[in-house]
Amino acid sequence: MTPPSPLKIILRIYCGREIAMGPGKADLLDAIARNGSISAAGRSMGMSYRRAWLLVDTMNRCWKTPLVATTPGSAQGGGARLTALGIEVLAHYRALQAELAGASAGAERNALAEALLAAPRPTRKT
Repeated sequence: MTPPSPLKIILRIYCGREIAMGPGKADLLDAIARNGSISAAGRSMGMSYRRAWLLVDTMNRCWKTPLVATTPGSAQGGGARLTALGIEVLAHYRALQAELAGASAGAERNALAEALLAAPRPTRKT
């Protein structure tokens, strides 16, 4: 079995100083789509409801319209779903991730991988 490449391209999309979309936020959107709620999505990813809610809030503030729509809790229960823009942004983000992963299979990747150590050298004590 071939060991995984030590090089990993991480795609982050910024809105000002905020990360509007990144790998963790994309995973959270996938989890919301699967689970139908922010709290269940957060639990499935091992994060608190507050952390998940803050990530959703950031995403919703960074795009032209919100990516996640919520329904307040009631006797029938609350929930969350991806909006049309949320579905679209997530699909474009995943496609761009795949495109970049394919682009990283060239000579530049190989040259960097050859020059990279498996682990950092110990810090020098002065």
